[in-house]
Amino acid sequence: MKYPRLPLSVAALLLTMAAEAGAVASAELYQNQAYTYGRFEARVRFAAGDGVISSFFLWKPGSEMPGTFWNELDFEKLGADCRLQTNPLYGLPVGDHSEIEPIEADLCGEYHTYMFEWTPSYIAYLVDGVEVRRDGEEVAVAFAENAAAGMQIHFNIWPGDATFGGNFDPAILPIQQYISWVQYSSFAGGAFTLEWREEFDGPALPSGWAVGNWASPKNLSTHQPANAEFMAGLSVLSLTADDATGFAGAPPPDPAAGTPPEPDASAGAGAGGASGAGIDGEVPPLGENYGGADSGGDPGGSSAGNSGSSTAGAQSGAPTGAAGTSAVAPTGSPPPASSDGSCSHVVSSTARPKGTAWLALVGAALVARLRRRRRLETARPG
Repeated sequence: MKYPRLPLSVAALLLTMAAEAGAVASAELYQNQAYTYGRFEARVRFAAGDGVISSFFLWKPGSEMPGTFWNELDFEKLGADCRLQTNPLYGLPVGDHSEIEPIEADLCGEYHTYMFEWTPSYIAYLVDGVEVRRDGEEVAVAFAENAAAGMQIHFNIWPGDATFGGNFDPAILPIQQYISWVQYSSFAGGAFTLEWREEFDGPALPSGWAVGNWASPKNLSTHQPANAEFMAGLSVLSLTADDATGFAGAPPPDPAAGTPPEPDASAGAGAGGASGAGIDGEVPPLGENYGGADSGGDPGGSSAGNSGSSTAGAQSGAPTGAAGTSAVAPTGSPPPASSDGSCSHVVSSTARPKGTAWLALVGAALVARLRRRRRLETARPG
C-alpha cells in the first residue's frame, strides 16, 4: 500500500506525535466477550496524578466504524483531585453527556466498587452501592436499539492533557491502577442473576481477557502488554516510562476483597429485559479492527477471539477462536490518531512499528482521520 505525500507541516506534526507516543507506556485490560443487559461491577483503586485518566467502561465493539452508532458507558477518574466523571456516549455522530459526580470518597487512595446497571428502561451508575446517576428511557433506548449484541468490559490508564484530564508530567511516573475483582450479572424478568466473577487469583492473564497494544487517546502513550500484570489477587495496570514497563513491589491490598456491597433500594430493576448471556465478539476483517474512544478520541474496538466464562488462568498468545483463549489484540491496520476530548478507549490491532515504518503508518492514520472528520462535518445537520 502506498501512502500519500504529506505537507512538511503535517510531517513535522507526525514526528512530534510519534515521539510523544513513544515516551510513555500505558495499559488496557478488557473482556473479549460482549454482554447484554445486566450489572457490570468492578472493585477498583484508580490511579492518582494530574493529567492521568484511569477508567472502568463498557464499549460496543465497532462503534468507531463509519456509519455506525456509537455506544459506550464510562467511569473515569480525572485530575489531580481524583474527581469522578460518568458518561453515556452514544449517537451518530457520538455525543458527549458527561458529568462530574460529587463524591467525597478517596477514589485514588482506596478501593471502591463501581457498577453499571444496564436495563431496557434505564442505565444507572453506582459507587459502593449508592446510585450517583440514572439515565432514563431516552438513553436506555439508544443502547437497547443500537447495542443489542452487547458491550465489552474495559479498564485502562493513560496520559491526558490540559483539554482533558489535567496537566500531565512524566516525572510522576510510574503510577498504577488496581483492580480487585470484576463480576457480571445478567438481567431477565426484572431480576439480576450473577453469571461470573473474576478474582484475578492467578499470576497471568486470565481466560476470557485480553490486553491492549495500541496508541492511547491523545496519542501521548502506547498501551504495552507488559504494563498489565496479575499479582496478589489483583490486576495491576501501570503507566510508566516507555523503557521502564512493569510493576515492582507489593500492590496495596483491598481490605474488602470478596465482599461486594449490595446496591441500595434506589437501584431497583426496571421492567422486563433480555437475558445477559454473553455474545462472542467477532474479529473484524484485516484492516478494519482499529479503534475507538468515547467523545473525542478516535474510535476503536474489536474483540480478540472468544471465550466462555471468565475464570482465573494463565493463558496468553495469539487468539485462536477457541473458547477460553485470551490474547493481545490481533494484528491489522494501525490506529488512527486521536483528537481532543474525553477518551477512554482506543482499540487498534497492531503493536507500534519502529522508525520510518511507524511514521508512515501514523501519517496514513492522520490522513484517514482528516478524511473522516470532513465526512462527519459534511453530514452534520445545520
